[in-house]
Amino acid sequence: MRFGILGPLDVRTDDGTPLDPGGPRPRALLTLLLLDAGRPVSTRRLTDGLYGAEPPAGPALALNLARLGARVTVVEKAPDLRGGGFAVDFRGHVHRTVLTSMGIWDEIHARQTHMGRQTVVDADGNPRVDLPAELMSGDVEIFRGDLAQIMYERAKDDVEYVFGDSIASLAQDAGGVDVTFEIGAPRRFDLVVGADGLHSNTRRLVFGDESRYLRFFDHYVAGFDVPNHLGLDRTGRAYSEPGRGIVVGNYDGDPDRAGALLVFRSQELSYDRRDVPAIKRILMERFAGMGWELPTVLKALEETDDLYFDAIAQIHVDRLVKGRVALLGDAGYGATMGGMGTGTAVVGSYVLAGELALAGGDFRTAFAEYETRIRDFAKGCQKISGNAGPFFAPPSERRIRSRDRMYRVLASRPLARFFKRMTEKAATDIKLREYPF
Repeated sequence: MRFGILGPLDVRTDDGTPLDPGGPRPRALLTLLLLDAGRPVSTRRLTDGLYGAEPPAGPALALNLARLGARVTVVEKAPDLRGGGFAVDFRGHVHRTVLTSMGIWDEIHARQTHMGRQTVVDADGNPRVDLPAELMSGDVEIFRGDLAQIMYERAKDDVEYVFGDSIASLAQDAGGVDVTFEIGAPRRFDLVVGADGLHSNTRRLVFGDESRYLRFFDHYVAGFDVPNHLGLDRTGRAYSEPGRGIVVGNYDGDPDRAGALLVFRSQELSYDRRDVPAIKRILMERFAGMGWELPTVLKALEETDDLYFDAIAQIHVDRLVKGRVALLGDAGYGATMGGMGTGTAVVGSYVLAGELALAGGDFRTAFAEYETRIRDFAKGCQKISGNAGPFFAPPSERRIRSRDRMYRVLASRPLARFFKRMTEKAATDIKLREYPF
């Protein structure tokens, strides 16, 4: 891939030799802040970035860098931009500041789920405790796929998206990164950012096997569509028995469709993530004999061809950068659920792009600042997710009753605001620098 210079610039190599702006170049111009600097720009400041994408980290970084004048390639394994997915929320002033700066806060509000209260029920469907929307859905909630679509539409004219391909190998040297793909021709880039999720292929290729970094939290989670037989309208119902739980929720007002979430406690399982029939058998066995709406849910499980299944886990890496490769979002500090992963990834993309801008394209300085500024913030958000499994699937009847009592108190009016502030604490525990967006 070759780009010309973005605007009239005196561009020179490190030894001062003029570089022909009209000639073919394997790198593109990062930020240009430097466009109106009125001085020569070293080739060390010319950057072409490749981002393996797992929405929303990849699209978020692409949008932030495109705003700064960078030329970016996003590689997505799926054949097109994936819609739907889990609902994700944003909370607190840091999330709002970043999304407002990106120019997408209002559009997120326009496309939010408007999810209402969620209710914990007993085996007969009788309410045990109501969970207010602000406790479960933050300040604003949106489907993950809708968020990625908003970011994609904002940046698609300035970002190259490659769908239906994946990175096969990476080889770094002093001047760049040579990348081969499963399908496309080999290409060379200045920087690579692995934004490809909890099971990051980029992380595996550069930092080592996933087993070194993934911490299992004794639970698994599955998600799929079910008929909206309960007549839910942007509300949810949750039912737990020791070691397993079911949530049925309607987030979009569709009178015919709802989503089911299954969580169960388990030792670590050995399974092929691509073997959907085998995963269905695991779920059927684990939830056999459970009460409430289980028969309807399991019938939908049998029929679905769109099943999400994963361990409830976190990623903990020793470092987020290695040479010209950095990790972003779930690839570097992910949590399966409950750890504000989307908000953390969006903030991380903002910080990474901003540091590249402040460093004038000096990726070593930018990567070091990014790692320093985001690491503790990400760890704080991860801590919240450690309780996700036990919340949905407490290990005993006593723990179920204890959970219900605790949330009944926390959801009461006197403590609701306090609890909201507590949930926002991790999301706001970072001081953003002034970046030239």
